[in-house]
Amino acid sequence: MMRYPTEALWQEIAFLAYHLHWRLDDLLDLEHMDRVRMVRAVVSLNDRAWQAVREYGQQ
Repeated sequence: MMRYPTEALWQEIAFLAYHLHWRLDDLLDLEHMDRVRMVRAVVSLNDRAWQAVREYGQQ
C-alpha cells in the first residue's frame, strides 16, 4: 500500500492552517482529496486577490 509523503501532507496542512486558521485536528481529519481541493481553492483565491491588487496598482 502506498502512503502519501509525510512532507507533502505537512506542507498542505501548514498552507491551509496559515490561510484558513483551522485547527490541526480539523485539517488532519480531511480526506486527502478534500484537502487537495481546499489547497487549490485557497491558491485560486490568492491568485485572484493578487491579480486585483496588481490591476489596482496599474490605475
